Amino acid sequence: MRIIAGEFRRRKLFSPSDKSPARPMPDVVKEAVFNLLRGHTEGMAVLDLFAGSGAIGLEAVSRGASRCVLVERDRGTLDVLRRNIEHLGVEERAEAVSGDALGPAVVARCPRPVHLIFCDPPYAMVRDARQWPRVAAQLSRLIAFLDDEGYAVLRTPWPFLHERDPDRDDRDATDRFAQVSLDLEGAIGPETHVYGTTAVHLYMKRRPEPDDEGGP
Repeated sequence: MRIIAGEFRRRKLFSPSDKSPARPMPDVVKEAVFNLLRGHTEGMAVLDLFAGSGAIGLEAVSRGASRCVLVERDRGTLDVLRRNIEHLGVEERAEAVSGDALGPAVVARCPRPVHLIFCDPPYAMVRDARQWPRVAAQLSRLIAFLDDEGYAVLRTPWPFLHERDPDRDDRDATDRFAQVSLDLEGAIGPETHVYGTTAVHLYMKRRPEPDDEGGP
């Protein structure tokens, strides 16, 4: 893994072991995402959920982010993340947080306001119809802390499907899977960009209507 652009361009990052649950975003997708977000990193606060070894959050720091909170639960991967922060010498700008990206502590640690939120949960998690609502609910909570021009970026497999009924016997039925709704409460979007078998979805905070603010 490497930093693509900015202050630490071409600097290599340490990678987690093959046993790590981390699934780094391919460079071609990472570059495409930051091209979409051009002009949205310099001087900004960033939250990186399921940060892994830091490839996304540290890319944002390299491109000028003033603060990045990176959340990772796996201990071995967290050690690699901290090593990468030290390797780049960005301890004052990048904070590695040990914890569950879907837990309440992350809501408390989120910068306010935050300009960019990256959410890259394990595919197994979002493909599980019982786990996906937790991801969607947490992202909705955090989107409320975006500034008015900020973005939340969610990565999912593509196509993004859930099995309607895992216990049904007709395994070959054409209606076995259903497209997952990507609507999030309190958010505008998504704007979806597909890159082969992965997709990134961009959201913004929905601003209150005038009537919601007590206006005329």
